Amino acid sequence: MIKIGLLGAGHLGKIHMRLLKEIDKYELIGFYDSDSAASKLVEKEFGIKCFDSMEALLHEVDAIDIVTPTITHFACASKAIKKSKHVFIEKPITNTIDEAKALIGFSKEANVKVQVGHVERFNPAFLAAKDFCSNPMFIETHRLAQFNPRGTDVSVVLDLMIHDIDIILSVVKSNIKRISASGVAVVSDSPDITNARIEFDNGCVANLTASRISMKNMRKSRFFQKNAYVAVDFLDKKVEIIRIINPVVGEEDPLAVTLELGNGKGAKQIYFENPTILPSNAIKMELEAFAESIINNTTPLVSIDDGYKALDIAYKIIEKMKITSNFID
Repeated sequence: MIKIGLLGAGHLGKIHMRLLKEIDKYELIGFYDSDSAASKLVEKEFGIKCFDSMEALLHEVDAIDIVTPTITHFACASKAIKKSKHVFIEKPITNTIDEAKALIGFSKEANVKVQVGHVERFNPAFLAAKDFCSNPMFIETHRLAQFNPRGTDVSVVLDLMIHDIDIILSVVKSNIKRISASGVAVVSDSPDITNARIEFDNGCVANLTASRISMKNMRKSRFFQKNAYVAVDFLDKKVEIIRIINPVVGEEDPLAVTLELGNGKGAKQIYFENPTILPSNAIKMELEAFAESIINNTTPLVSIDDGYKALDIAYKIIEKMKITSNFID
């Protein structure tokens, strides 16, 4: 079993704590949180040892799960890596690009596994849909949330849009040619609603919208490619796939919609599919995948390089947003 410790016992940290206790590949040694009063309550609630310092916890474990505020990610992860501990770190990987670059260097030198918590990669709807996204050429994403003061210390790009940035980078295998963006700070000191356009060298275009001041929650992405359309609802865990077969050969499928092209061009058949979505806990799956990468000595499914790339694009979007919206931190 992998001896693991937890840093951060807030709302998400307690979710991780419960799940780590359920995974048989881990032995949860304990946790550390800078709020000593809250830590005692969590210790009593979960029956997990509360350590007096991060250093004391690191001394007892093989791996560490970092679920602390983003601004502390670099300090926590760099200490763990320098002590040759494997690291799971919540998204975004760090607060700055330079910090992420430094962590990559530290991890290679220490030869440890680092996985970044881009949890939507493990969303059961995306898992059912991703194999159908073979060569998307237009992508549209909407990630809308009702207002919650808990995430307003950072731009909505780092809070919400970065999920979709990571998903897009995982399915589009091409370099980025151009980025444009705009955003508005409505109730916060940083943008609350943002739209970004990412153009890739292979011709693919991704249009992303993120808002944290919406009347309802929405997490939907649509992928368009030659003869196929894939819609993924990350929130309600649904997938719709529309495939076009051209030309129609033999007898027409009675379950398909036939589209006559006219002018002697024959017909196309349109197939509607709703893949079965297997129920699962995405956070538990990502923590299990982290354990597997350690046990099997493989690259984590969401690697430190993936975390860096998503953060890099997020900051490029923020920079473009500053120019177009005259936004100043």
